[in-house]
Amino acid sequence: MYLEPRCSDTMEGMAEQEPGKLAHAQAAATAVPEAWRRTELARHPERPYPMDFIAALFTDFSEIHGDRAFGDDSAMACGMARFHGRPVMVVANLKGRTVKERVARKFGSPDPEGYRKALRAMKIAEKFGHAIFSFLDVAGANPGIGAEERGQGEAIARNLRDMSRLRVPTIATITGEGGSGGALALAVADRVLMLENAIYSVISPEGCASIMWKDATKKQQAADALKYTAYSVKSLGCVDDVLGEPEGGTHNDPALAMALVDERLSFHLAELDAKPLEQMLEERYQKFRNIAQFYTTAE
Repeated sequence: MYLEPRCSDTMEGMAEQEPGKLAHAQAAATAVPEAWRRTELARHPERPYPMDFIAALFTDFSEIHGDRAFGDDSAMACGMARFHGRPVMVVANLKGRTVKERVARKFGSPDPEGYRKALRAMKIAEKFGHAIFSFLDVAGANPGIGAEERGQGEAIARNLRDMSRLRVPTIATITGEGGSGGALALAVADRVLMLENAIYSVISPEGCASIMWKDATKKQQAADALKYTAYSVKSLGCVDDVLGEPEGGTHNDPALAMALVDERLSFHLAELDAKPLEQMLEERYQKFRNIAQFYTTAE
């Protein structure tokens, strides 16, 4: 009589006859999905934050405070600076490193006054003809009751509309997390750049898993389904360039990471400078008008 081998018998046999195959099978069973591996790199606590990039790439930073309506959001920083000697405007959200800083900056999630301050700074740049650089590492806008009461949705929507109309070159760089409308409100730009291990999505993987499967522990499955890693997002046309990182992530060699970003920012700014204004605006419009479109043909 033939008996089916038990699982343990099969594994023991593999271990005796083909130890290499067994090790490969075990590694495959415990391997971290690529999308989740990059998510962990994007969230690495030592990864350079937007303000680190500003400090390394720009000089003479002079911060602008307040939205002239409610207050000054500590989760958003804006100011005039120089990029290779050229006056520009820089905008970035701030997370903070220590627990105290993170709490003070609401873990980098801006309130509506933060987005209004950013737009006020961009309008100043437009008035004087200065290019605008924005840097993003934000899980999402602040979802608190106070933020909603003060018009979070309206502030984000206004940024989307007015950024699309700015008559100066705009370049947005996603350095870590680019989450939901909180990121998009700073990323309606002529060039949207994304670091290789950054992510750009409509929702966090934990939030997606909670909605789709009622189980936040399925976050790795959600991360893979969202297709929010750099090269996936680029294939959708949502970003214009993926910037390489040092081996293992930007935190392993921040100086090299900054140099790589500096080179690509200079390249894209030079390209935009070479375009007539009306052409640049039309290309910006067409890019966002046709972004992420899909066409299928029935068999």
